[in-house]
Amino acid sequence: MDPRTPLLRLIDLALPPRCPGCGAIVEADHRFCASCWGSLQFLGPPWCAGCHMPFDYDRGEGARCGDCLAHPPPHDGVRAAVRYGEVARKLALKLKYGGRLAAAETMARAMVRLVPDDADLLIPVPLHRWRLWSRGFNQALLIAQGVSKRNGLPVEADLLRRVKATPKLQGLGRNARARAVSGAFALAPGAGARLQGRRVLLVDDVHTSGATGDACARLLKRGGASRVVLICWARVLADETLD
Repeated sequence: MDPRTPLLRLIDLALPPRCPGCGAIVEADHRFCASCWGSLQFLGPPWCAGCHMPFDYDRGEGARCGDCLAHPPPHDGVRAAVRYGEVARKLALKLKYGGRLAAAETMARAMVRLVPDDADLLIPVPLHRWRLWSRGFNQALLIAQGVSKRNGLPVEADLLRRVKATPKLQGLGRNARARAVSGAFALAPGAGARLQGRRVLLVDDVHTSGATGDACARLLKRGGASRVVLICWARVLADETLD
């Protein structure tokens, strides 16, 4: 017998759960249909010891990709739930530009498995106040709150601030991206005492060029964090572009 109340059963009939990717009717909220689920490529080890870029095969403990050998990252790895693709893109756009706030919960559920056991706190990548005013919410904060609800890690949304608006980084080279985000972030007064020795999870929706994450990680480590791991819903790999 269905244990739910008659009211909830009526709501399910009137507003059935929909696939976050395509909108097809599914069994429960935040579940993908078989087609969308099958198209998602979930990421995890084996991966580069530096940036967590997925490897095709296990290269051994401590193996690093060529990019990390040439340009060691300032962070301690990027943990992405899925590879950026059509379904991952649709979900990110629904949240960021469509105001579908429930998408943050869907992302968070997929990301929880990647949280390191020794993490101390979650810090969302901040938005500039103009962007926050126009959008009405910070998608990274919503995702961080969803992760926190599942593992109990505290969310510190006021430690890191975006103090300068930045242009779109798509199409820029490594040096140009670094210049674009230079000085864009700052620590809040007194942040050092709250960061000292902490192992931080920096939360975002999509990891693209890495310039934003790099800038935030450098700043958090200068502020006293012992480790900064980036965690996100989707990661754009080398052969992909944002559209």
